[in-house]
Amino acid sequence: MTFVSELDPQILWRHFDRILTIPRGSGNEGGMRAFVREVGEKRGLEVRGDATGNLVIAIPASPGREQAPVVVLQAHLDMVNEKNRDTQHDFDRDPIQPVRAGEFLRANGTTLGSDNGIGVASMLALTEESGLAHGPLELLFTIDEERGLTGAKNFDPALIRGRMLINLDSEEEGVLTVGCAGGADSRLRLPLEMTSVAPGSGALEITVLGLKGGHSGVDIHLQRGNAIKILARSLHAASRETPLRLAALAGGDKTNAIPREVRATLVAPASELAKVEARLEHELRAVAAEIAVADPGLSWTFAAVPCPSAAWSEESSRRALQLLEALPHGVQVMSYDLPDLVETSTNLASVAVQGAELAIALSNRSSVASALLALRQKVRAAAGLAGASVAEGDGYPGWKPDLSSHLLEVMKRTHEQVLGFAPKVGAIHAGLECGLIGERIPGMDMISFGPTIQFPHSPDERVEIATVPRFYHLLKATLTELAG
Repeated sequence: MTFVSELDPQILWRHFDRILTIPRGSGNEGGMRAFVREVGEKRGLEVRGDATGNLVIAIPASPGREQAPVVVLQAHLDMVNEKNRDTQHDFDRDPIQPVRAGEFLRANGTTLGSDNGIGVASMLALTEESGLAHGPLELLFTIDEERGLTGAKNFDPALIRGRMLINLDSEEEGVLTVGCAGGADSRLRLPLEMTSVAPGSGALEITVLGLKGGHSGVDIHLQRGNAIKILARSLHAASRETPLRLAALAGGDKTNAIPREVRATLVAPASELAKVEARLEHELRAVAAEIAVADPGLSWTFAAVPCPSAAWSEESSRRALQLLEALPHGVQVMSYDLPDLVETSTNLASVAVQGAELAIALSNRSSVASALLALRQKVRAAAGLAGASVAEGDGYPGWKPDLSSHLLEVMKRTHEQVLGFAPKVGAIHAGLECGLIGERIPGMDMISFGPTIQFPHSPDERVEIATVPRFYHLLKATLTELAG
């Protein structure tokens, strides 16, 4: 156990401290599922699951509240595994190392996993509450949210009885979330032709790094740099003056994280390499000046490397760079209805060579279904011009706000009583599992809230410590209010 267990409220932080020791990257939630089951069974509570891997802990109503409506609390077990380039950390084995930085809790060079670990910890804390007045509770723990909302997409509706759901995956204190964007990925594959490298050629490796990255929904409006777009722009500019070929290109990792680093190896006549490097340097400095306010850490390195015997043909290299230049990234449309809300965006998330093809992934989001379809059409158009194929998943639906919600009415009133000020009510551009759960169980009354968590999906992730006890107090007060 670490100092985290001593934070207030200890009943919640002790569970989060334990969670920090359990590997839980998306698709690797076995340890977390075992921990949740252990907590529930240790307290004699019913624990049930479905074929997908989701779990529910059922907490009986406190005496006299048996007739109150069943309330479902929901959080996801997985986290996004991201670390700084110089951080030695094995997410499948090493515990997250917490660090207190003033009023915030963060991790040492990695994501913290407060998204959604704080929500999970708060639900587990409720299993220990003895004096809290509440109706029947169902604690729903879903899997694989960060990678594709798999748990919510495939969960068995028979797993829960409740028709009021409180999602604990929001990240701004004082805000009650009642809607979210839908989304769908686009995966492109561009054929690559490999040809031999001519005598007298040289090779240069360029790495773009130092960017903040972040959540591709929550942080997309901050206009942070995208390492892939920056490198593609620079290489394309250099290629217009000196013919060059690519031999390697890799960057980004997860569709829901803005790419922070990318690396490429280029081949050109050895006599031209100094000129190419100077042109790249010029373009990168221009980009650094453009994004200095939003992302001041942009940096890059050049290194002479052994020249490979083969590289992409000039035509394949040209098509790849033009495609990466043409593909959209960032905010596409702001909401016409809600101030300061992103309506439609896309994240050019990753690029990698797979066999004889260049694989490119984009995460597209919109709160307007037709706009999402139009955005995916734009991606298909760019891919078609370059000769790339496109595979599109079904995606996930948005969550349409219901401002007449009974749950919203109760939470607004309770929020003002407990915290002393009226909450903001709004929607977020990120995806929440509420959209899928609402699709699986029509008529489900839903709301989402949480403590303040900043910069999720990046090693800068941090939770504001003082907001956690207020969040937990509000959660308990809401459950008591809902029990009548």
